Amino acid sequence: MQEKKLWGGRFSESTDAFVEEFTESISFDKELALYDIKGSIAHAKMLGKQGIIPQEDAEKIIKGLQEIEQEIKENKFVWKKELEDVHMNIEKALTDKIGDAGGKLHTGRSRNDQVVTAFRLYLKENTQDIINLLEDLQRKLLEKAKEYVDVVMPAYTHLQRAQPIRAAHYFLAYLEMFQRDKERFIDNLKRIDMLPLGSGAVAGVDFPIDREYVAKELGFSQIMRNSIDATSSRDFALEFLSNCAICMANMSRFSEDMIIYSSSEFSFVELPDKLTTGSSIMPQKKNPDVLELIRGKTGRVYGNLVSLLTVVKGIPLAYNRDLQEDKEPVFDSVKTIKGSIIGITKIVEGLKINKEKTQLAAGGFALATDLANYLAEKGVPFRQAHHIVGSIVGYLVAQGRELESITLEELKQFSPLFEKDALKLLSPFVVADRRKSLGGTAKEQVLSQIEYWDKILNK
Repeated sequence: MQEKKLWGGRFSESTDAFVEEFTESISFDKELALYDIKGSIAHAKMLGKQGIIPQEDAEKIIKGLQEIEQEIKENKFVWKKELEDVHMNIEKALTDKIGDAGGKLHTGRSRNDQVVTAFRLYLKENTQDIINLLEDLQRKLLEKAKEYVDVVMPAYTHLQRAQPIRAAHYFLAYLEMFQRDKERFIDNLKRIDMLPLGSGAVAGVDFPIDREYVAKELGFSQIMRNSIDATSSRDFALEFLSNCAICMANMSRFSEDMIIYSSSEFSFVELPDKLTTGSSIMPQKKNPDVLELIRGKTGRVYGNLVSLLTVVKGIPLAYNRDLQEDKEPVFDSVKTIKGSIIGITKIVEGLKINKEKTQLAAGGFALATDLANYLAEKGVPFRQAHHIVGSIVGYLVAQGRELESITLEELKQFSPLFEKDALKLLSPFVVADRRKSLGGTAKEQVLSQIEYWDKILNK
């Protein structure tokens, strides 16, 4: 015989088996179990304090919930699909454990404000975890920047060699990008850290509840002011998924760089063996699987954002069952982004730069801009100087030569303004250190950036 639903008083027929299967969420929302119990304990304390239920019953409820919490932590709790979701599973177990007093827990609340409270508690904790992981990644990038201050490499635009930079400058660029990711998550916490409990199903609660007390118990800094908004809004989750998508994009870009730079064609970096895999057929292979998976998983995080955007775009106020679909995209994105940050952090920590390869690649025609600037400093209009140096490049390319091979006599054939000091510009270190503008790649600027981040990250 089918177990009677906790909400089944109004119905004359048992729920169809298809409906039970199609509408259940316990298979995934049990992820919220400990947060649901935390919210329920705070609610029970408040009900007892306010005299809404007898203090004795409140204490029984709290003790019962604590026992259930321990069972869940020890994987001894039996989840029942016919009870639909994590909230009904816990409430039924509580009633079975302590009797009728368990049924009083739901006084003054609805599953609508209950579920979003647990969801917000979950996101608060996991957002802070992500912030901490990003800060760990930043520290590793800073360490790598310190290690490779005196190494040059080419910077690329259009995946063509552009200008020489210090390798430290490259790592600091990603440090800055992940700082903005971190700041987005920090700012998102302001919108997550708002208590919806006490809003009831949609219109508020007709018991003398104390929402300020519950907010303090649960560590929420704000209380949601409108019961309709509190139970139906998921923009805090959309913002979280958007932040995840942007952060994954940045990690995917880094992954792409490392995949290219570690290839035999570049050989700029060596990835740690323990973070790569081999081929089942080709003995020589060293595959950057972690980086490729991060690049690939970026797409699923984008999909999670689009999924929830699509869910919320057309639902009328207030709560609708569509909002059950908010959990899986968020749970999946949390797992994916945490794993990806840890993966990138380990890659950064273990990678090594092939100094000879990067220095060789940082020379050649990547030095051409500074010859044009040399002429501009002597009064030649930059567009004209650009054309002159472009002609020099074409001249050398036709002969299969690099820029460093040119002589002063050859330079003078293109412009009499070239003097012996122009030959000093044919060094990637010299060229890099000419970029002394704030934020540039000159050693003094790079060291200044490192000093700045040292204070921020290691204070």
